[in-house]
Amino acid sequence: MAQGILLVGGFGTRLLPLTRSVPKPMLPVAGLPVTEHQLAMAKRAGITSMVLATSYLSEVFVPYFGDGSKWGMQLQYAVETEPLGTGGAIRNAAHLLNTSESIVIFNGDVLSSHDLAAQIKMHESLNADVTLHLTHVADARAYGCVPIDESGRVTAFLEKMENPITNTINAGCYVFNPRVIDRIPADRVVSIEREIFPALVDEKQRIYGIIDDSYWLDIGTPAALLKGSSDLVQGLANGAALDLVKTQYRSSQFVAMAGARIEPGAQITGGSAIGRNARIMARVRIDSSIISDDVTICAGAHLQRSFVATGVTVPADADICDSYFAQDGIFPLIAANEAIVKGKKRETDLT
Repeated sequence: MAQGILLVGGFGTRLLPLTRSVPKPMLPVAGLPVTEHQLAMAKRAGITSMVLATSYLSEVFVPYFGDGSKWGMQLQYAVETEPLGTGGAIRNAAHLLNTSESIVIFNGDVLSSHDLAAQIKMHESLNADVTLHLTHVADARAYGCVPIDESGRVTAFLEKMENPITNTINAGCYVFNPRVIDRIPADRVVSIEREIFPALVDEKQRIYGIIDDSYWLDIGTPAALLKGSSDLVQGLANGAALDLVKTQYRSSQFVAMAGARIEPGAQITGGSAIGRNARIMARVRIDSSIISDDVTICAGAHLQRSFVATGVTVPADADICDSYFAQDGIFPLIAANEAIVKGKKRETDLT
């Protein structure tokens, strides 16, 4: 049996302005928080004990997820007073787990439909130190590369390069043997990807990768978050978490959560998601958008590729495109995000 650590402590800089008041793992995709989709994935693989490694706005997780019993899981919380990086967060959370079992590390930035049970099985059959989920991408220049040999053993962790030697990349889900935890320094910032993994490879430790090209998406930007939500609704990604909750309406065009009211004449398409208790009035058109809980969209409004925050009222006949609509204004998603993150290192260590 395996246990899990879900890394949900990042600031979500690349997702600004969406993350000004909501941590990225609690942003809704397909009507549910990102974290809820990841818990469903863990449960499908037989994991019933998870630690949420939190930091930024950590207080919002417990009221929603509690002890995990609603999902048939045991959830615990490890709070970082200061961000510790991926490695430091793992070390900080691991003391809450049974160290005799495999530990699966989930990255809070990722939606994945890969076969996690197969990854765990491979890891344990090989008595590996670490087994990584690897995936292929069309253009690996934005990522570090992870070459493997014919047995699946990782031979290097390579930084981003203009001419990558492989298009196989780290997809951000790892299975650890508990003995690896002791390799991570305590109480300081540590990158598991840039410090611990390369060191293990250099020492000829048992680091393996399993290639699975099922649906995978880094949802660390507003455009990617919208795409991930749409893909879940349309069935391109595994939306099994939606099977566990009550929905008002669900099709490949949109999902509406419990309590949503949609008046006749409204048109909702493109894998849009409508939150709980939202009201969509007549002649409204919504395409490829995320509408949060308790939103009212007045008659004749048109929204395309946009995110509407909780509790907002969108005026009648408004025309909103590629924007974030919050209580204090409307912000262009692409321009706002680029202005905020320009010149800053991304907060995730996905390579």
